[in-house]
Amino acid sequence: MQEQRTLMNAALGEPLAARLRPETIDEIVGQTHLLGPGRILRRIIEQDAVSSMIFWGPPGVGKTTLAHVIANHTKAKFINFSAVTSGIREIRTVMQQADENRMYGEKTIVFVDEIHRFNKAQQDAFLPFVEKGSIILIGATTENPSFEVNGALLSRCKVFVLKALSENDLATLLRRAIDSDKGFGRQQVVVSDDVLHMIAVFANGDARTALSTLEMAVLNGDYKDGVTTVTVETVEQCTSKKSLLYDKNGEEHYNLISALHKSMRNSDPDAAVYWLARMLEAGEDPIYIARRVTRFASEDVGLADPRALELSVAAYQACHLIGMPECAVHLTEAVVYLSIAPKSNALDVAYMRARDDAVKQLAEPVPMHIRNAPTKLMKDLGYGKGYRYAHDYAEKMTDMQCLPDSLVGTTYYEPTEQGLEVRFKERLEQIKAWKAAQKQK
Repeated sequence: MQEQRTLMNAALGEPLAARLRPETIDEIVGQTHLLGPGRILRRIIEQDAVSSMIFWGPPGVGKTTLAHVIANHTKAKFINFSAVTSGIREIRTVMQQADENRMYGEKTIVFVDEIHRFNKAQQDAFLPFVEKGSIILIGATTENPSFEVNGALLSRCKVFVLKALSENDLATLLRRAIDSDKGFGRQQVVVSDDVLHMIAVFANGDARTALSTLEMAVLNGDYKDGVTTVTVETVEQCTSKKSLLYDKNGEEHYNLISALHKSMRNSDPDAAVYWLARMLEAGEDPIYIARRVTRFASEDVGLADPRALELSVAAYQACHLIGMPECAVHLTEAVVYLSIAPKSNALDVAYMRARDDAVKQLAEPVPMHIRNAPTKLMKDLGYGKGYRYAHDYAEKMTDMQCLPDSLVGTTYYEPTEQGLEVRFKERLEQIKAWKAAQKQK
Protein backbone atom coordinates (compact mmCIF):
# COMPACT_ATOMS: atom_id res chain seq x y z
CA MET A 1 0.00 0.00 0.00
CA GLN A 2 2.89 2.35 0.76
CA GLU A 3 4.11 1.78 -2.80
CA GLN A 4 0.63 2.51 -4.17
CA ARG A 5 0.47 5.80 -2.27
CA THR A 6 3.90 6.81 -3.54
CA LEU A 7 2.90 6.02 -7.11
CA MET A 8 -0.32 7.99 -6.71
CA ASN A 9 1.57 11.06 -5.56
CA ALA A 10 4.10 10.67 -8.35
CA ALA A 11 1.21 10.55 -10.82
CA LEU A 12 0.29 14.04 -9.77
CA GLY A 13 3.52 15.12 -11.45
CA GLU A 14 4.48 18.37 -9.82
CA PRO A 15 5.78 18.87 -6.29
CA LEU A 16 3.24 19.97 -3.69
CA ALA A 17 4.54 23.57 -3.67
CA ALA A 18 3.98 23.83 -7.44
CA ARG A 19 0.51 22.25 -7.29
CA LEU A 20 -0.61 24.69 -4.62
CA ARG A 21 0.80 27.80 -6.27
CA PRO A 22 -1.91 30.51 -6.04
CA GLU A 23 -3.57 31.70 -9.21
CA THR A 24 -5.38 34.72 -7.74
CA ILE A 25 -4.54 37.43 -5.22
CA ASP A 26 -7.01 36.05 -2.69
CA GLU A 27 -5.24 32.69 -2.67
CA ILE A 28 -1.94 34.25 -1.59
CA VAL A 29 -1.08 33.79 2.08
CA GLY A 30 0.74 36.67 3.79
CA GLN A 31 2.01 39.99 2.35
CA THR A 32 -1.11 41.80 3.52
CA HIS A 33 0.90 45.05 3.68
CA LEU A 34 1.01 44.88 -0.13
CA LEU A 35 -2.00 42.75 -1.07
CA GLY A 36 -4.61 43.56 1.57
CA PRO A 37 -7.82 45.38 0.54
CA GLY A 38 -6.97 48.77 -0.94
CA ARG A 39 -3.21 48.18 -0.80
CA ILE A 40 -1.08 49.51 -3.65
CA LEU A 41 0.17 46.28 -5.22
CA ARG A 42 -3.28 44.71 -5.11
CA ARG A 43 -4.75 47.74 -6.94
CA ILE A 44 -1.99 47.67 -9.53
CA ILE A 45 -2.60 43.99 -10.31
CA GLU A 46 -6.42 44.22 -10.31
CA GLN A 47 -6.34 47.26 -12.60
CA ASP A 48 -3.76 45.66 -14.91
CA ALA A 49 -1.65 48.78 -14.44
CA VAL A 50 1.64 47.03 -13.84
CA SER A 51 4.83 49.07 -14.26
CA SER A 52 8.45 47.97 -13.94
CA MET A 53 9.09 46.71 -10.41
CA ILE A 54 11.39 44.63 -8.24
CA PHE A 55 10.19 42.10 -5.66
CA TRP A 56 12.75 41.87 -2.87
CA GLY A 57 12.47 39.34 -0.06
CA PRO A 58 13.84 36.13 1.42
CA PRO A 59 13.31 32.74 -0.30
CA GLY A 60 9.85 31.21 -0.33
CA VAL A 61 7.78 34.31 0.44
CA GLY A 62 5.93 34.51 -2.86
CA LYS A 63 8.00 36.56 -5.31
CA THR A 64 7.56 34.12 -8.19
CA THR A 65 3.98 33.45 -7.13
CA LEU A 66 3.17 37.16 -7.45
CA ALA A 67 4.61 37.12 -10.94
CA HIS A 68 2.35 34.18 -11.88
CA VAL A 69 -0.68 35.98 -10.43
CA ILE A 70 0.19 39.03 -12.55
CA ALA A 71 0.51 36.76 -15.57
CA ASN A 72 -3.00 35.42 -14.90
CA HIS A 73 -4.49 38.92 -14.55
CA THR A 74 -2.74 40.87 -17.29
CA LYS A 75 -3.71 41.24 -20.92
CA ALA A 76 -0.06 41.79 -21.78
CA LYS A 77 2.21 39.12 -23.20
CA PHE A 78 4.04 37.57 -20.24
CA ILE A 79 7.56 36.19 -20.66
CA ASN A 80 9.29 34.24 -17.91
CA PHE A 81 13.06 34.68 -17.86
CA SER A 82 15.67 32.89 -15.77
CA ALA A 83 18.82 34.73 -14.75
CA VAL A 84 20.53 31.36 -14.35
CA THR A 85 20.04 30.04 -17.90
CA SER A 86 19.61 33.17 -20.05
CA GLY A 87 22.42 35.13 -21.70
CA ILE A 88 22.62 38.45 -23.53
CA ARG A 89 21.71 36.85 -26.87
CA GLU A 90 18.45 35.46 -25.44
CA ILE A 91 17.69 38.80 -23.83
CA ARG A 92 18.14 40.71 -27.09
CA THR A 93 16.02 38.24 -29.03
CA VAL A 94 13.14 38.65 -26.57
CA MET A 95 13.58 42.44 -26.50
CA GLN A 96 13.38 42.69 -30.29
CA GLN A 97 10.18 40.66 -30.26
CA ALA A 98 8.81 42.97 -27.55
CA ASP A 99 9.65 45.96 -29.74
CA GLU A 100 7.64 44.46 -32.59
CA ASN A 101 4.72 43.67 -30.26
CA ARG A 102 4.74 47.28 -29.08
CA MET A 103 4.26 48.52 -32.65
CA TYR A 104 1.05 46.48 -32.74
CA GLY A 105 -0.13 47.92 -29.44
CA GLU A 106 0.68 44.85 -27.34
CA LYS A 107 2.43 45.21 -23.98
CA THR A 108 5.14 42.76 -22.92
CA ILE A 109 5.90 41.94 -19.30
CA VAL A 110 9.23 40.25 -18.72
CA PHE A 111 9.68 38.48 -15.39
CA VAL A 112 13.30 37.85 -14.39
CA ASP A 113 13.72 35.48 -11.48
CA GLU A 114 16.91 35.94 -9.42
CA ILE A 115 17.76 39.14 -11.27
CA HIS A 116 20.73 39.65 -8.93
CA ARG A 117 22.45 36.78 -10.77
CA PHE A 118 22.59 38.85 -13.96
CA ASN A 119 25.88 40.67 -14.43
CA LYS A 120 26.07 44.36 -15.36
CA ALA A 121 26.19 43.70 -19.12
CA GLN A 122 23.11 41.48 -18.96
CA GLN A 123 21.20 44.03 -16.88
CA ASP A 124 22.26 46.82 -19.25
CA ALA A 125 20.69 44.87 -22.12
CA PHE A 126 17.26 45.47 -20.55
CA LEU A 127 17.75 49.17 -19.89
CA PRO A 128 17.00 50.77 -23.31
CA PHE A 129 13.85 48.68 -23.70
CA VAL A 130 12.61 49.61 -20.24
CA GLU A 131 13.40 53.29 -20.92
CA LYS A 132 11.39 53.46 -24.14
CA GLY A 133 8.56 51.33 -22.80
CA SER A 134 9.03 48.27 -25.00
CA ILE A 135 8.85 46.06 -21.92
CA ILE A 136 7.63 46.15 -18.35
CA LEU A 137 10.32 44.52 -16.26
CA ILE A 138 9.52 42.58 -13.10
CA GLY A 139 12.55 41.30 -11.23
CA ALA A 140 12.71 39.04 -8.19
CA THR A 141 15.69 38.98 -5.85
CA THR A 142 16.70 37.76 -2.42
CA GLU A 143 19.52 40.34 -2.33
CA ASN A 144 19.37 44.05 -1.61
CA PRO A 145 18.59 45.60 -5.02
CA SER A 146 20.49 48.75 -4.04
CA PHE A 147 23.68 46.71 -4.38
CA GLU A 148 22.72 44.04 -6.90
CA VAL A 149 20.69 45.93 -9.53
CA ASN A 150 22.20 48.63 -11.75
CA GLY A 151 21.34 52.09 -10.52
CA ALA A 152 19.90 53.23 -13.87
CA LEU A 153 17.67 50.17 -14.08
CA LEU A 154 16.68 50.34 -10.41
CA SER A 155 15.67 54.00 -10.72
CA ARG A 156 13.04 52.97 -13.27
CA CYS A 157 11.56 50.27 -11.06
CA LYS A 158 9.33 50.42 -7.99
CA VAL A 159 10.75 48.18 -5.24
CA PHE A 160 8.27 46.11 -3.21
CA VAL A 161 9.65 44.47 -0.07
CA LEU A 162 8.12 41.08 0.71
CA LYS A 163 8.25 39.83 4.29
CA ALA A 164 8.98 36.36 5.62
CA LEU A 165 5.71 34.53 6.29
CA SER A 166 4.63 34.28 9.91
CA GLU A 167 4.19 30.93 11.61
CA ASN A 168 0.41 31.45 11.50
CA ASP A 169 0.59 32.19 7.76
CA LEU A 170 2.53 28.99 7.16
CA ALA A 171 0.20 26.94 9.37
CA THR A 172 -2.75 28.24 7.33
CA LEU A 173 -0.97 27.29 4.11
CA LEU A 174 -0.17 23.81 5.42
CA ARG A 175 -3.76 23.18 6.52
CA ARG A 176 -4.88 24.25 3.05
CA ALA A 177 -2.47 21.71 1.56
CA ILE A 178 -4.02 18.96 3.68
CA ASP A 179 -7.60 19.90 2.76
CA SER A 180 -7.24 20.98 -0.88
CA ASP A 181 -7.75 18.59 -3.80
CA LYS A 182 -4.58 20.12 -5.26
CA GLY A 183 -2.75 18.83 -2.21
CA PHE A 184 -3.74 15.83 -0.11
CA GLY A 185 -7.49 16.45 -0.03
CA ARG A 186 -8.23 13.26 -1.94
CA GLN A 187 -6.34 11.19 0.60
CA GLN A 188 -7.08 10.57 4.24
CA VAL A 189 -4.27 12.40 6.00
CA VAL A 190 -4.39 13.01 9.75
CA VAL A 191 -2.08 15.70 11.09
CA SER A 192 -2.61 17.80 14.21
CA ASP A 193 -2.36 21.58 14.36
CA ASP A 194 0.61 21.20 16.70
CA VAL A 195 2.48 19.18 14.10
CA LEU A 196 1.66 21.72 11.40
CA HIS A 197 2.90 24.45 13.70
CA MET A 198 6.12 22.48 14.22
CA ILE A 199 6.66 22.36 10.45
CA ALA A 200 5.88 26.08 10.23
CA VAL A 201 8.52 26.85 12.86
CA PHE A 202 11.07 24.70 11.04
CA ALA A 203 10.34 26.44 7.71
CA ASN A 204 11.34 29.82 9.17
CA GLY A 205 9.10 31.97 6.97
CA ASP A 206 9.66 29.97 3.76
CA ALA A 207 6.47 28.59 2.19
CA ARG A 208 8.34 26.35 -0.22
CA THR A 209 10.29 24.72 2.62
CA ALA A 210 7.10 24.29 4.64
CA LEU A 211 5.23 22.55 1.80
CA SER A 212 8.21 20.38 0.83
CA THR A 213 8.60 19.28 4.45
CA LEU A 214 4.89 18.46 4.71
CA GLU A 215 5.03 16.49 1.48
CA MET A 216 7.96 14.43 2.74
CA ALA A 217 6.25 13.87 6.09
CA VAL A 218 3.04 12.64 4.45
CA LEU A 219 4.96 10.29 2.15
CA ASN A 220 6.73 8.87 5.20
CA GLY A 221 3.76 8.95 7.57
CA ASP A 222 2.25 6.00 9.42
CA TYR A 223 -0.19 4.27 7.03
CA LYS A 224 -2.97 2.01 8.24
CA ASP A 225 -6.41 1.11 6.82
CA GLY A 226 -6.26 3.83 4.17
CA VAL A 227 -5.32 6.60 6.62
CA THR A 228 -1.91 8.33 6.77
CA THR A 229 -0.99 9.82 10.15
CA VAL A 230 1.81 12.38 10.44
CA THR A 231 3.32 12.56 13.92
CA VAL A 232 5.95 14.69 15.64
CA GLU A 233 8.39 11.79 15.25
CA THR A 234 7.73 11.68 11.49
CA VAL A 235 8.57 15.37 11.12
CA GLU A 236 11.68 15.01 13.30
CA GLN A 237 12.93 12.23 11.03
CA CYS A 238 12.23 14.28 7.89
CA THR A 239 13.89 17.42 9.18
CA SER A 240 16.67 15.83 11.25
CA LYS A 241 15.62 18.22 14.02
CA LYS A 242 14.30 17.52 17.49
CA SER A 243 11.09 19.29 18.38
CA LEU A 244 11.19 22.21 20.78
CA LEU A 245 7.84 20.94 22.03
CA TYR A 246 6.28 24.18 20.85
CA ASP A 247 2.59 24.36 21.47
CA LYS A 248 0.44 26.37 19.11
CA ASN A 249 0.95 29.44 21.28
CA GLY A 250 4.72 29.02 21.18
CA GLU A 251 5.04 29.02 24.97
CA GLU A 252 8.16 26.84 25.10
CA HIS A 253 9.78 29.02 22.45
CA TYR A 254 9.45 32.03 24.75
CA ASN A 255 10.40 30.01 27.82
CA LEU A 256 13.73 29.08 26.24
CA ILE A 257 14.65 32.56 25.05
CA SER A 258 13.68 33.84 28.51
CA ALA A 259 15.99 31.28 30.09
CA LEU A 260 18.86 32.38 27.85
CA HIS A 261 18.27 36.06 28.56
CA LYS A 262 18.03 35.61 32.33
CA SER A 263 21.07 33.34 32.49
CA MET A 264 23.18 36.00 30.74
CA ARG A 265 21.74 38.68 33.03
CA ASN A 266 22.72 36.58 36.05
CA SER A 267 26.31 36.24 34.71
CA ASP A 268 26.01 32.46 34.28
CA PRO A 269 27.81 31.56 31.02
CA ASP A 270 27.36 27.79 31.46
CA ALA A 271 23.58 28.06 31.76
CA ALA A 272 23.47 30.58 28.91
CA VAL A 273 25.40 28.28 26.55
CA TYR A 274 23.15 25.36 27.52
CA TRP A 275 19.97 27.25 26.67
CA LEU A 276 21.57 28.49 23.46
CA ALA A 277 22.37 24.91 22.46
CA ARG A 278 18.84 23.77 23.37
CA MET A 279 17.40 26.32 20.97
CA LEU A 280 19.82 25.85 18.08
CA GLU A 281 19.72 22.03 18.15
CA ALA A 282 15.92 22.15 18.15
CA GLY A 283 15.96 24.19 14.95
CA GLU A 284 15.51 27.73 16.24
CA ASP A 285 16.45 30.43 13.74
CA PRO A 286 19.94 31.72 14.69
CA ILE A 287 19.00 35.16 13.36
CA TYR A 288 16.19 35.36 15.91
CA ILE A 289 18.60 34.49 18.72
CA ALA A 290 21.16 36.98 17.41
CA ARG A 291 18.53 39.75 17.46
CA ARG A 292 17.68 38.97 21.07
CA VAL A 293 21.36 38.85 22.03
CA THR A 294 21.91 42.24 20.37
CA ARG A 295 19.02 43.70 22.35
CA PHE A 296 20.51 42.28 25.55
CA ALA A 297 23.84 43.98 24.82
CA SER A 298 22.29 47.42 25.24
CA GLU A 299 19.48 46.60 27.65
CA ASP A 300 21.54 44.72 30.25
CA VAL A 301 25.18 45.66 29.59
CA GLY A 302 25.03 49.05 27.92
CA LEU A 303 27.86 51.48 28.62
CA ALA A 304 29.29 49.24 31.32
CA ASP A 305 30.99 47.60 28.31
CA PRO A 306 30.30 49.34 24.97
CA ARG A 307 32.10 46.54 23.08
CA ALA A 308 29.25 44.20 23.97
CA LEU A 309 27.07 45.77 21.28
CA GLU A 310 29.86 45.61 18.69
CA LEU A 311 30.44 41.91 19.32
CA SER A 312 26.70 41.15 19.29
CA VAL A 313 26.21 42.90 15.95
CA ALA A 314 29.22 41.04 14.55
CA ALA A 315 27.65 37.74 15.69
CA TYR A 316 24.37 38.75 14.02
CA GLN A 317 26.21 39.44 10.76
CA ALA A 318 28.05 36.13 10.98
CA CYS A 319 24.73 34.30 11.42
CA HIS A 320 23.36 36.08 8.38
CA LEU A 321 26.42 35.35 6.23
CA ILE A 322 27.17 31.72 7.03
CA GLY A 323 24.15 30.29 8.88
CA MET A 324 23.97 27.05 10.83
CA PRO A 325 25.77 25.01 11.94
CA GLU A 326 28.90 27.17 11.57
CA CYS A 327 27.43 30.27 13.21
CA ALA A 328 26.75 28.43 16.48
CA VAL A 329 30.26 29.26 17.66
CA HIS A 330 29.77 32.97 16.91
CA LEU A 331 26.61 33.03 19.00
CA THR A 332 28.43 31.15 21.75
CA GLU A 333 31.17 33.78 21.75
CA ALA A 334 28.60 36.58 22.08
CA VAL A 335 26.58 34.78 24.76
CA VAL A 336 29.63 34.02 26.91
CA TYR A 337 30.98 37.56 26.53
CA LEU A 338 27.65 39.07 27.55
CA SER A 339 27.34 36.71 30.50
CA ILE A 340 30.74 37.72 31.86
CA ALA A 341 30.49 41.43 31.01
CA PRO A 342 29.67 43.97 33.75
CA LYS A 343 25.95 44.72 33.81
CA SER A 344 24.01 47.98 33.67
CA ASN A 345 20.41 48.60 32.70
CA ALA A 346 20.79 52.39 32.96
CA LEU A 347 20.15 52.94 29.25
CA ASP A 348 16.93 50.93 29.27
CA VAL A 349 15.73 52.70 32.42
CA ALA A 350 16.61 56.09 30.91
CA TYR A 351 14.58 55.41 27.78
CA MET A 352 11.57 54.10 29.69
CA ARG A 353 11.49 57.22 31.88
CA ALA A 354 11.87 59.51 28.88
CA ARG A 355 9.21 57.55 26.98
CA ASP A 356 6.69 58.01 29.80
CA ASP A 357 7.23 61.78 29.78
CA ALA A 358 7.21 61.93 25.99
CA VAL A 359 3.86 60.13 25.80
CA LYS A 360 2.34 62.40 28.43
CA GLN A 361 3.66 65.57 26.79
CA LEU A 362 3.57 64.93 23.06
CA ALA A 363 2.62 68.55 22.37
CA GLU A 364 5.43 70.08 24.45
CA PRO A 365 7.02 72.70 22.16
CA VAL A 366 10.69 72.56 21.18
CA PRO A 367 12.53 75.57 22.69
CA MET A 368 12.85 78.28 20.05
CA HIS A 369 16.63 78.54 20.25
CA ILE A 370 17.21 74.88 19.25
CA ARG A 371 14.66 74.85 16.42
CA ASN A 372 15.89 74.55 12.85
CA ALA A 373 15.60 77.73 10.77
CA PRO A 374 16.10 76.86 7.07
CA THR A 375 14.02 79.81 5.76
CA LYS A 376 14.00 83.57 6.28
CA LEU A 377 10.43 83.43 7.59
CA MET A 378 11.44 80.98 10.30
CA LYS A 379 14.37 83.17 11.29
CA ASP A 380 12.08 86.20 11.43
CA LEU A 381 9.77 84.22 13.74
CA GLY A 382 12.65 83.62 16.13
CA TYR A 383 13.55 80.05 15.19
CA GLY A 384 17.16 79.38 16.21
CA LYS A 385 17.54 82.77 17.91
CA GLY A 386 20.03 82.52 20.78
CA TYR A 387 21.41 79.16 19.72
CA ARG A 388 25.02 78.60 20.80
CA TYR A 389 27.19 76.28 18.73
CA ALA A 390 29.06 74.11 21.25
CA HIS A 391 32.20 73.76 19.12
CA ASP A 392 32.75 77.52 19.26
CA TYR A 393 33.41 77.33 23.01
CA ALA A 394 36.54 76.19 24.82
CA GLU A 395 34.71 73.50 26.78
CA LYS A 396 32.85 72.30 23.67
CA MET A 397 29.55 72.82 25.50
CA THR A 398 27.33 75.55 26.92
CA ASP A 399 24.72 75.81 29.67
CA MET A 400 22.03 76.25 27.01
CA GLN A 401 18.64 74.71 27.89
CA CYS A 402 17.68 71.81 25.62
CA LEU A 403 14.69 70.29 27.46
CA PRO A 404 11.21 71.80 27.28
CA ASP A 405 10.45 74.30 30.07
CA SER A 406 8.23 71.85 31.95
CA LEU A 407 11.00 69.24 32.12
CA VAL A 408 13.97 71.39 33.06
CA GLY A 409 16.03 69.60 35.68
CA THR A 410 14.65 66.15 34.89
CA THR A 411 17.17 63.29 34.94
CA TYR A 412 16.68 60.18 32.84
CA TYR A 413 20.13 58.62 32.52
CA GLU A 414 21.70 57.66 35.82
CA PRO A 415 24.92 55.73 35.15
CA THR A 416 26.00 52.97 37.48
CA GLU A 417 29.50 52.23 38.72
CA GLN A 418 29.71 48.96 36.81
CA GLY A 419 32.58 48.42 34.38
CA LEU A 420 33.38 51.30 32.07
CA GLU A 421 30.16 53.07 33.00
CA VAL A 422 31.93 54.47 36.06
CA ARG A 423 33.94 56.63 33.64
CA PHE A 424 30.75 57.88 31.98
CA LYS A 425 29.37 58.65 35.44
CA GLU A 426 32.43 60.71 36.33
CA ARG A 427 32.27 62.58 33.02
CA LEU A 428 28.56 63.28 33.40
CA GLU A 429 29.06 64.61 36.92
CA GLN A 430 31.76 66.96 35.61
CA ILE A 431 29.45 68.18 32.85
CA LYS A 432 26.58 68.85 35.23
CA ALA A 433 28.84 70.61 37.74
CA TRP A 434 30.27 72.87 35.02
CA LYS A 435 26.83 73.77 33.68
CA ALA A 436 25.55 74.51 37.18
CA ALA A 437 28.52 76.79 37.78
CA GLN A 438 27.85 78.67 34.54
CA LYS A 439 24.25 79.37 35.53
CA GLN A 440 25.42 80.93 38.81
CA LYS A 441 27.66 83.46 37.02
